Amino acid sequence: MTQPAKPALTDLLHAAVSAVGGVERPGQVAMAEAVADAVDNGSHLLVQAGTGTGKSLGYLVPALAHGERVVVATATLALQRQLVQRDLPRTVAALHPLLRREPQFAMLKGRSNYLCLHRLHEGVPQDEGDGLFDQFEAAAPTSKLGQDLLRLRDWSDETESGDRDDLTPGVSDRAWQQVSVTSRECLGASRCAYGAECFAEAARERAKLADVVVTNHALLAIDALEGAPVLPSHEVLIVDEAHELVSRVTGVATGELTPGRVNRAVKLAAKLVDEKAADALMSASDGFERLMELALPGRLEELPEDLRYALMALRDACRQVITSLGETRDRSVQDEDAVRKMALAATENVHEVAERIVAGSEYDVVWYERHDRFGASLRVAPLSVSGLLREKLFTERSVVLTSATLRLGGDFNGVAASLGLAPEGTVAAEGEEEPPVWKGVDVGSPFDYPKQGILYVARHLSQPGRDSGREDMLDELAELIEAAGGRTLGLFSSMRAAQAAAEALRGRIDHPILLQGEETLGELIRRFASDARTCLFGTLSLWQGVDVPGPNCQLVVMDRIPFPRPDDPLMSARQKAVEERGGNGFMAVAATHAALLMAQGAGRLVRASGDRGVVAVLDPRLVTARYGSFIKASMPDFWQTTDRNQVRRSLAAIDAAASAASAAE
Repeated sequence: MTQPAKPALTDLLHAAVSAVGGVERPGQVAMAEAVADAVDNGSHLLVQAGTGTGKSLGYLVPALAHGERVVVATATLALQRQLVQRDLPRTVAALHPLLRREPQFAMLKGRSNYLCLHRLHEGVPQDEGDGLFDQFEAAAPTSKLGQDLLRLRDWSDETESGDRDDLTPGVSDRAWQQVSVTSRECLGASRCAYGAECFAEAARERAKLADVVVTNHALLAIDALEGAPVLPSHEVLIVDEAHELVSRVTGVATGELTPGRVNRAVKLAAKLVDEKAADALMSASDGFERLMELALPGRLEELPEDLRYALMALRDACRQVITSLGETRDRSVQDEDAVRKMALAATENVHEVAERIVAGSEYDVVWYERHDRFGASLRVAPLSVSGLLREKLFTERSVVLTSATLRLGGDFNGVAASLGLAPEGTVAAEGEEEPPVWKGVDVGSPFDYPKQGILYVARHLSQPGRDSGREDMLDELAELIEAAGGRTLGLFSSMRAAQAAAEALRGRIDHPILLQGEETLGELIRRFASDARTCLFGTLSLWQGVDVPGPNCQLVVMDRIPFPRPDDPLMSARQKAVEERGGNGFMAVAATHAALLMAQGAGRLVRASGDRGVVAVLDPRLVTARYGSFIKASMPDFWQTTDRNQVRRSLAAIDAAASAASAAE
């Protein structure tokens, strides 16, 4: 009996695009074909797809057509929701008649994202370690915490997923921590009275049965770092927003010790272990806390002797407590298994980080940080995650990495190197292991960037210094906003710079200025998008997280090239490591970091085919410094000028056209 012919990829894509009410674009077709080739050949693909390409369908359609299990990992909750609530249901329904099967899909996150029924019903171990307390009794029902907890209790009866992101409006982190557990704190389904109803276990079971599993970069990193797999086995991995992957994996692989964390371990373990073990941990905790009071921010290339001794004392005391926790039982402690599991999780975490720092691997960077609110912390992070990614991501399956910004400085090799991949086309020398084979494809953008946008560099301004007030920059910014009639997204290299600019301009220009941190990000973006005269100023999350198509965002301003701070311990260590290998550390680390952010920031301007506007960079180094061409080559291909009068005329014309269109509506 002959098998029915496999439907053509173009037919599948057409059906899916029609189902979501979209329009097929040449870039989307090229992307789908490249993804299908990589998946069928078991090879790897880096694909840059500009805003508006429809890249979600560009990878979902060939992945669903392939038939094997696919994991899709994204960086943001917004994209996860879009995939699971909109793109996948419609795509699966559209492809079902053509594929003659109905692919299943599921969302999977880390355990702490799900409501824990044991924690909800049995309460939370007190910090003093003497049993559990009912958090609903402890929090006054009139307080914000009490109201959040009561709402969570009601929600637990109606939710099917138990997923924090399905709760609207959301609750504070503090409230959520009362009703959730980390994977280390979990009792395990077989030992938990609520195991059969567990939301996290149900999500895992759904993922095991699904053809497409949607997850996040953090869980992908945990899956790569931990010995036991967290994700179900899969043939294909698709990483969307792939420009974020290295920083997310680095974050998961970073350890932190603070006096508060160590204190928590002491309090949780105190009543469960013998006096000798408890005293040793308390004494080690006190010694560590005294040292941290004197800690000065910065990298520790050599571990000071007093810190080494303090960490060794912590490590050894934690080991003693961990052993002791396994031996002693205390019948007076209510729900002892849960209390013990929390104490063990807290103590093991302190033990692991202390041991890692004392071990002093050449592949780790150790530094002190100091926060105004949280005090000092001791941190350890991998110098590079490229080896880990090469080994864990690219050996067992076909990997597709996609983003609007992967081609930095004109090619994919910089991003590829950070992922552990050799330059495209590299062949192993005789006797060496073959490197993972990959291909880079740029499918372009449906937008006509040279006609829709202008890149203006304010060449006449003074060069930004570390502490300069930059009065000329503020004058320029005010004039640009006035010319644009508001409509301005201000992207600043630091929160201090954003605050200073907002403060200075609020008294000078007749346009409302919203500032990140004064409201929730979602509310700020909503207000910015709803009023053409309004400006929004902020820092890092705005460079990547704002999607405001239409006339209300027609001027995107960057105050300076966003190089990492010179005193950033991890970035400067990575830069130094490249230089020691004979490379250009500044270009490989600082310039690449800046190029990625500027490409993302410039991408905020044109979000739809009718958008027009200006990206203004108030840092002359973009046209005067040698690295400027590398950064510009990473940004959308806007028409470029340094003529301040030309740009003011253009902004005024764009404002007039938008105002006229608005009046005519």
